[in-house]
Amino acid sequence: MEYIDFELDRDHVELNQLLKLVGLCDSGGAGKMIVASGAVFVDGQQELRKTCKIHAGQVVQLDDVEIRVVAG
Repeated sequence: MEYIDFELDRDHVELNQLLKLVGLCDSGGAGKMIVASGAVFVDGQQELRKTCKIHAGQVVQLDDVEIRVVAG
């Protein structure tokens, strides 16, 4: 498993944008398609809301990549 620590510099980031910011997709639109496919999990639960607000302390998983969101 690959681990990425993402430092959040604001209150929240939208899930599709987070995938783009950490380099798992090329655009927010591509991020929306990945989320819609059912492949993304937030804190262990499947997440289908493309613009779900992700806050510091949450963990996002896509395939074998785990993104830990930490306060900036």
